Amino acid sequence: MIMVLDSVRGVDRRRVLRWGGVAAAGVAAGGVQVVNARPGRAAPADPDAIPPAARPGGAYDRYVAKLAAEGKFSGVVLLSYRGRTVLSRSYGMADKEKGVRNDPGVAFYLSSAGKPFGAVAILQLAQQGKVKLWDTVGTYLTGFAKDVAEKVTIHHLLSGTSGLNNPDVDVQRVFQSREEVRAYNERWARQAELVSAPGTPTDHAGAEVAIPAQIVEVVTGRPYWDYVEEHIFKRCSMTGTAFVTRPQWLTDKHIAHPYMELADGSLVDAVRNLDKGSPSPHQPGKNPGRNFIDAPGDGGFATAPDLVRFAQALSDGTVLDPHYAELFTGPKHPHPPQGGGLRGGRAAPADASFGAYTLPVHITNGQWVWGRAGGDPGAGASWNIYPDTGWVGVILSNCDGVPLWEIIDQEIQTITR
Repeated sequence: MIMVLDSVRGVDRRRVLRWGGVAAAGVAAGGVQVVNARPGRAAPADPDAIPPAARPGGAYDRYVAKLAAEGKFSGVVLLSYRGRTVLSRSYGMADKEKGVRNDPGVAFYLSSAGKPFGAVAILQLAQQGKVKLWDTVGTYLTGFAKDVAEKVTIHHLLSGTSGLNNPDVDVQRVFQSREEVRAYNERWARQAELVSAPGTPTDHAGAEVAIPAQIVEVVTGRPYWDYVEEHIFKRCSMTGTAFVTRPQWLTDKHIAHPYMELADGSLVDAVRNLDKGSPSPHQPGKNPGRNFIDAPGDGGFATAPDLVRFAQALSDGTVLDPHYAELFTGPKHPHPPQGGGLRGGRAAPADASFGAYTLPVHITNGQWVWGRAGGDPGAGASWNIYPDTGWVGVILSNCDGVPLWEIIDQEIQTITR
């Protein structure tokens, strides 16, 4: 059963999902198109509805500029209101060796911020009747422990309530092909063990995204990366977004390189220094460049305008039928105080926070915020949708030392207060 709490039932989610005319035509500063023009779908953005802090030269703009001036931010930030870009700023270098600067057309590594694409893929198959959310792992996949195969459902996996543990990952391994990445992750997911009853919230269990991705592959007969690129990225007109390989990362000037901090405080290009690893206690020894391509269900690379296009596609039925889009973002279980996802341990806690399908959703200052963030050595990403008002916020960075969670807090407070 999918739980929707009484405390949030008062929100008309059909209204929320068509939030404020995000499908309106819009062009970003500098000529970067943010969304495709759809005349007649919404009224133009009301300038009076734009908080002064969100405007160019406002408090949020000045805050990010100060971080960049202090060497604490390299990347792109974007604020979009009802399909029109209000603020777009780029700082730092995408590739220092080649002298390529960051700009809105540069794709950044998403890390965990790309996990919701897997949930959308599953929901596309569900609305076609090809999978059922109450089906167990064993309905589609073999080789799992008996209790995992028979007790853990797709709903448990997408909602982060599988009760599975997180098998150890070989962070030192340098992968050399797509096939090697797929084979390794198929074996790795099958090492997951049931440590709590299904329905119990888990803490970032990687198998919860790996297993649905494998179900997508079995049901469609296609590699996860190819299915998502065709049925999500292409459908949403996300032309700068893809699952790229390490050779592409090294040669394509439109992809930002991750600058990873070493123990001595120096920064190195992680993709060009595969022998180096992060000293971070949260990710000891890790280097994202060692993946030939991201594990199915995770990561990917996206531009900031493309993430706005994805938000639009969720609102207008492009990528999911309205009821399934509602199912994607609907709260499934409550987080503890200050707990869960984007709001975990932050200085500005949400009024209420919940787990949805692969993303946290929360109410802050009386407004819904849907979003996902992720980080790896040298990379950070966040996208937030504000369905009550029609805002979308994107933060993409390619350098260690960026206070990502503080910037997210600043963005949320700028939009919701």
